[in-house]
Amino acid sequence: MNTADLGLPVDVPSTALFTDQYELTMLQAALRAGTADRRSVFEVFTRRLPSGRRYGVVAGTGRVLDAVENFRFDADVIAFLREQKIVDEPTLEWLASYRFGGDIWGYPEGEVYFPGSPILRVEGSFAECVLLETVILSILNHDSAIAAAASRMSASAGGRPLIEMGARRTHELSAVASARAAYVGGFASTSDLAAGFRYGIPTVGTSAHAFTLLHDNERDAFQAQVDSLGSGTTLLVDTYDVTEAVRTAVEVAGPDLGAVRIDSGDLLLVAHRVRQQLDELGATKTKIVVTSDLDEYAIASLAAAPVDAYGVGTQLVTGSGHPTCSMVYKLVARAQSADPKAPLQPVAKKSMGAKSSRGGRKWAARRPDAYGSAEAEVIGTGPVPAELLDHQLQVELVKAGQVVAREPLDAARERHTAARGALPMSSVQLSRGEPVIPTEYV
Repeated sequence: MNTADLGLPVDVPSTALFTDQYELTMLQAALRAGTADRRSVFEVFTRRLPSGRRYGVVAGTGRVLDAVENFRFDADVIAFLREQKIVDEPTLEWLASYRFGGDIWGYPEGEVYFPGSPILRVEGSFAECVLLETVILSILNHDSAIAAAASRMSASAGGRPLIEMGARRTHELSAVASARAAYVGGFASTSDLAAGFRYGIPTVGTSAHAFTLLHDNERDAFQAQVDSLGSGTTLLVDTYDVTEAVRTAVEVAGPDLGAVRIDSGDLLLVAHRVRQQLDELGATKTKIVVTSDLDEYAIASLAAAPVDAYGVGTQLVTGSGHPTCSMVYKLVARAQSADPKAPLQPVAKKSMGAKSSRGGRKWAARRPDAYGSAEAEVIGTGPVPAELLDHQLQVELVKAGQVVAREPLDAARERHTAARGALPMSSVQLSRGEPVIPTEYV
């Protein structure tokens, strides 16, 4: 069962309080001023990529759609807002019947993005759109950061499978979101059962050092695990002496032992020694799994090692040093009145620093070169040039308040593989550098 198709809600009755107070106070003031119903366009984008990164990865779109659907001010939420005197009674009455009825367009999940890319575009009245700022940003900033780290790691792994193992290194709900984002970015499985249950991600796991330490000796521990899980299991061999543990593991499980896991030491050296020992013992098909605070650089350093799979935890769920994407949610156009036919007027913040933005409702396309490789992210506010019509990036996600683009998680995962593959080859280099293609405004 792929529960990604079910649109399961978050673990609270409503997502309406996943917001900042100023969104509600802006709503109150706009209602009083008569400007709340002005048609508005908000866009999500980032002004820059994290230092040294060549591309970003869009992740969390499916969770955004769930959050928008569950953005409801139920009786308990209204009571809390009233008790805390957050907003006045007319505003509470308006909130009690809130349903987002606008449109959302955006880059499909798994797509890559660059500075200035209009990753998500939210259109509707100012009142209904402004309330969604924080919940949208919290999801996209977190999930896209994890997916970007996962993408770099999967590229470094060169086709070898990666296991997400970071649940114990982050908040329990973040762990589920991280496993989902990692899967989009190229990971093959997760140790987190909640992620497996909710999103249909393959789950894996056998034993920790505690299981070996529980028994009187390593042989007894291995025997108990093989008796329970079969000879195809993965035995952890670095609790005591690795060489002795590998010998014992093959003696207990036989040459059909599924895999051994190494969790400490000089992984490059130990992996070579363990591979040689396994082959000499006749366990030529036994695989080697390595863990131990891996990141994309450590994975790349093991490219020449006889490693069959990697388990990654801390560095993955913290975005490998960049836990957010610094995405923002800005008003870029609004109507001059509440008349539904009033034309949209571009608006933008002006700043002396690096926080200025570009006004106007934007389209985006990725221009390919003569060989089909991406050469520029093209962004504009006017008509789309004919040569870019077939290369537009945004898709309709919500129409008149109804989700129209929910998809299985595997679709996002496959899309990312294709999108990354269409970038110049230098995109997967781990050396620090600028975005792999420039952003052009027309």
